[in-house]
Amino acid sequence: MKQERIFLKTEHHQSEGVLLIPEKSKTTGVILAHGAGGGMNTPFMAYFHEKIAEAGYPSIKFNFPYMQIGKKVPDPQSVLTSIYRKVIESMPSKKVAIGGKSMGGRMASYVADEKKVAGLIFLGYPLHPPGKTEQLRDEHLYQIKKPMLFISGTKDPFARADLLTATLKKIGGYATFFPIENGGHSFEVPKKIASRDQTWKAVLEKIEEWLKNL
Repeated sequence: MKQERIFLKTEHHQSEGVLLIPEKSKTTGVILAHGAGGGMNTPFMAYFHEKIAEAGYPSIKFNFPYMQIGKKVPDPQSVLTSIYRKVIESMPSKKVAIGGKSMGGRMASYVADEKKVAGLIFLGYPLHPPGKTEQLRDEHLYQIKKPMLFISGTKDPFARADLLTATLKKIGGYATFFPIENGGHSFEVPKKIASRDQTWKAVLEKIEEWLKNL
């Protein structure tokens, strides 16, 4: 496994990421962005970054600029998306699946028009702020004509189950859904149901299955 540090720079902002290149790489690369509250080195991000690469897919994780310099409040959307586009440019694969955890996946959905993007992976799409179900972040999703994998906990406060189901139905055939029963926003479930490792492994298997058909 080859590891490369990548440097991301726009006119006013900069950040860094990590690219993993398997010895025998598949044609599709994968980019996953972190959520609002944790950077690229959280256990969650590290697990999927490394395991996806172990499965043969060139894999990138990266920090948004605010996280790179230790700030807690996310950058404006224009900054986040401009950096995401730079990450896509940095991926050596000609075809790429983009996405991420929560906010990271949402930002990916705003740059889905990039030519290299073949599909999107949402690890807990934040359909609405907690308790504010009237503030849906769905309209732009209906314009994306590429395969989308939605993995979401059925108890996720950012995506009420019935509202997510309605959104997926409206998206139609482009959407694939993998629900995590009793799962929260980070896929956490009661220990009596499954361990964290069991849940993450199930999610990884679904991602790999979906990628094979991309």
